[in-house]
Amino acid sequence: MLTKCEFLATQFWILIRAISTALDVLPLSLVEVEDEVKEVVELLRRQSRKARFELDRTDGNAKKILLSILDQFEKRVEPDSGDVKRILDYVGIRSWSECNDEIKFLEEEIAFECSDCEGREVPFLSSLVGFLSYSRGVIFETLDTRNLDETRVDFRSTMEMFTCLNIEDFRCPISLEVMLDPVIVSTGQTYDRASIQKWLKGGNLLCPKTGEKLMNTDLVPNLVLRNLIRNFCAYNGVSLGRLGKQSNDITRTVVPDSQVASESMKFLSMFLTTRLAFGTGEQRNKAAYETRLLAKSNIFNRSCLINAGAVPPLLNLLCSTGSCTQENAMAALLKLSKYGSGKRLIVECRGLTPILDVLKHGLTWEARQSAAATIFYLSSVKEYRKLIGETPDAIQGLVDLMKEGTPCGKKNALVAIFGLLLLPKNHHRVLEAGTVPLLIDILASSEKVELLSDTLAVISLLAENTEGTFAILSSKSLHLITGILQSSTSQTAKEYCVSTLLALCINGGAEVVALLAKNQTLMASLFSLLTEGTVNAGKKSRALIKILHSFHETYSSGWIISSAVPCHELAIHER
Repeated sequence: MLTKCEFLATQFWILIRAISTALDVLPLSLVEVEDEVKEVVELLRRQSRKARFELDRTDGNAKKILLSILDQFEKRVEPDSGDVKRILDYVGIRSWSECNDEIKFLEEEIAFECSDCEGREVPFLSSLVGFLSYSRGVIFETLDTRNLDETRVDFRSTMEMFTCLNIEDFRCPISLEVMLDPVIVSTGQTYDRASIQKWLKGGNLLCPKTGEKLMNTDLVPNLVLRNLIRNFCAYNGVSLGRLGKQSNDITRTVVPDSQVASESMKFLSMFLTTRLAFGTGEQRNKAAYETRLLAKSNIFNRSCLINAGAVPPLLNLLCSTGSCTQENAMAALLKLSKYGSGKRLIVECRGLTPILDVLKHGLTWEARQSAAATIFYLSSVKEYRKLIGETPDAIQGLVDLMKEGTPCGKKNALVAIFGLLLLPKNHHRVLEAGTVPLLIDILASSEKVELLSDTLAVISLLAENTEGTFAILSSKSLHLITGILQSSTSQTAKEYCVSTLLALCINGGAEVVALLAKNQTLMASLFSLLTEGTVNAGKKSRALIKILHSFHETYSSGWIISSAVPCHELAIHER
């Protein structure tokens, strides 16, 4: 409002003049109304003639100070903290949480500009976000811990609600994909923005769900539903990027949208790094939390924080006895590990040891699952897979989290193990840690689609060598895998099932093929994947069908191929 004060004053003046003109030409004498009404109208007409709507001088001065601050940032000059405080106080931002709310609002506006408009306001809005982010980190010394605690309590209290919800409840009626940006149309129905926009651009003016005519084409963001979907996915370890064909693309944040945003972030990064290294306990916790927020979904912010030297002090905070500080530092390192040089610095600073310590003995579940996710990102580098695999208790720590953790913790442990299995030498270490029985237990007990898919992904990798095949067959899990193939609604899960069955047949020999051949409904599922699955799924299904056909032909001719696995070593439960 402050930055648009002159424009708003002009618009109010235009409105008043329009009212005055309308009342001047209104034939009030010809209208049958009470005398009191006529008196009020006449009074309003006189007042609108005399009205002079001018810009408040204090508004003008405040705007000049704000623009001066933004100009200083652009010129790489850090503004005077007194000026920053005056502006914040003038617009009514007097606490950390109020500043944070304003940042969230502006980020919503930027997202709207990028999705619906030409984006002409994005650079200026980004400058304001940069200014407020700097203010949140530098000016407001203390976090509103009461509000943060209430948020955590509210989130925990909704966990029971999440267990009653199903991801199917959040699918768009048009695309049948989970809604990433739900919006409400004039009939009150909710759709994903991308789907309903495509519908409207096709010339359709009826509500897809009700068939009613749309009074207008306005799309109102359903913020409550969007937050519910995000919290539901976070609780259940579901990746929004993998759910839909589109996701919030953060690649546009590689380069800041304005010079002000760029320079203010650099100043803030240096300030936070200093606080992380030399601040008091409370200051370090706040700096870790600020780092966590800034690096969450902005690539440029990550690069600034890494270049400012935030990684070493964050690693030191992992040894903190304060649960909040450890959790914030670990979450911040997770975000920074997504950046290339962040991975390198974490390893070079010998950060693997404290991260693994948090994985095994972290003070909160959130810290432990963040540690597992960090290991996953580190394992994306080939050399680090070997280093992590050779580190004592690293894999065992992931297995323990997979056994004891929350749904999100289990998912993070699974994907980290998957990343480590990309190095063949780690297969034996994973099997030795007793992973297979836990994987099978998840298959038998979990109803979460994405958790099942990730579990099957790990099993399919383990099945690619003989040792893994023996372990899977010994767990009596063949009926579970074939059952999921036949009943799952997830194409990804089905593809991993086929990959596993194919590997088991190749490494397990005729005994395994014989058991699969007895399942009369298996062929139908394999043939459906040929037409409905991905290219890779179709290729593996075709190979498995060929193996089963060859077995039937061989069996009918009275000749059975010798098994690669002796019968007495097989422990397969047949349903």
